[in-house]
Amino acid sequence: MTQTNNRLIDEIARLATDAAAVAQGARREVETVVRSQIENLLSEANVVHRDEFEAVKAIATRAADEVDRLRARIEALEAEKTKESV
Repeated sequence: MTQTNNRLIDEIARLATDAAAVAQGARREVETVVRSQIENLLSEANVVHRDEFEAVKAIATRAADEVDRLRARIEALEAEKTKESV
């Protein structure tokens, strides 16, 4: 009886191990399909990559700073011109 129980337990353990391996493989396959679908959706939606966004953001920040600098310079020149004509 003990030998029969051991064989039964061994068989259950083997089946459980096989089932876990199958589940792991299915999980990997599902992850691959989902990742592929998400990449396709993002590509079709014209979503930019984070690094591209950060680069454009930096350019826009520098441009805004330059506009502020030029605006201040124009205001100073206009103020100087107003003083000269008075």
